[in-house]
This record gives sequence, structure tokens and C-alpha cells, in this order.
Amino acid sequence: MNLTEDLVNLAVQMESQMPAEVKVLMEQAAIDLLNSGISDNSLKAGDRIPSFALPNAIAELVNIHELLKSSLLVISFYRGGWCPYCNLELRALQQALPQIKACGGTLVAISPQTPDNSLSTVEKNELTFAVLSDIGNQVARQFGLVFTIPEALRPIYQGFGINLPASNGDETFELPIPATYVVNTDSVIVHAFVNPDYTQRQNPEEIITILKEITTL
Repeated sequence: MNLTEDLVNLAVQMESQMPAEVKVLMEQAAIDLLNSGISDNSLKAGDRIPSFALPNAIAELVNIHELLKSSLLVISFYRGGWCPYCNLELRALQQALPQIKACGGTLVAISPQTPDNSLSTVEKNELTFAVLSDIGNQVARQFGLVFTIPEALRPIYQGFGINLPASNGDETFELPIPATYVVNTDSVIVHAFVNPDYTQRQNPEEIITILKEITTL
């Protein structure tokens, strides 16, 4: 199965285990986020990405524009290692990493988790690409991806064992919507996948196809 099929199966499984009243609240929150127009206001193909540097899982600073001097860049914004959909995506990206590199790409993943929590995500999923900590969602905000978890959902998240303040090191309850960007060496976005529905992610096979198209131009 590919990532898309895995995500569909996970969504079916998660929904079957969810109480009806929780399902109603989460569905309404998803509709509200979609109607907010957040994806319309995010960075798109043709936009230039901001200059930034973020710590990786062992607190080493990674400068994005240094990476862009020598390769194309694939940036995946994810919610956190507590999110099963994110973990599926990260593992799929790890499997695709050799092909991404072969197409001249460098892969980084970004979440608002603290470096310690990012390290746990790296170890759990056996990731060998850079996993960066965007504390306070400062970079995700520049990409137009940040939203706040509604207060009605916060006890539900806690009931699932998700402690966002502990994961992110703040009390904002802010997260990025999932997004994947392919960026050329001029810092210009060539492709953007931005979806407020956290059960939907860019399939790595599509990323590889895009990288191949860029390198053959």
C-alpha cells in the first residue's frame, strides 16, 4: 500500500473507535478550519520562502538557505510525533528518501515540538533526515500555516493522551496545518501541497515525480 491508502485505512480505524459526540465536535472543527480560508492565505507556488534557521533533534542549528545552495529542498510541515497520521507520513518519507536524494533533493520536516520531543519522533520512526523544531510556530506562521486548536477540542486531545503544552513547550495550542513544499535553489516554491484536513498528506511518489520534472528542465 502507498501512503494515501494507509491514511484512509487509519482514518477509518480511528473513526470507528471515536464516540459519536467527539466525532461531531471534531468534524465541526474541521469544517470551521476549512472555511477559515487558511490554505488560501498560505505560501504558494511562485512565492519565495523566508530565510530561516531552526534546531534539529540534537539542537544543532540548520540553515535552510545553506541547504539551498547545493540542492532542491523538500519541506514537510507536520503537527507532531503524537499524531498517527504524521507518523505514517514521516515513515513514508523515510522510505522515499533515497529516491528524493537521487533526484537532487534534501528533505527536512518541521513541527512545533521541542527538540527533545523531535528526537523522540526521530528515534520512534527511525528517521535519517533533518527533523526541525519550530518553537512557537514562528516559521510556520511565515508560511501562513498556523491555527489554534479550539477550546472545545482541548479536553478531547487530553483524553487521547495528547499534551500539546508539553509537546510544544508553550500554552498557545497552536499547530501548523500539514503542508509539503518543493523549493528550488532560488528559494522559490515550485510546488505546494497545503491541506487543512490533517488526514490528507502529499504522497512521496508525487514529490519524486515533481523533483524529476525540475531536474529534467
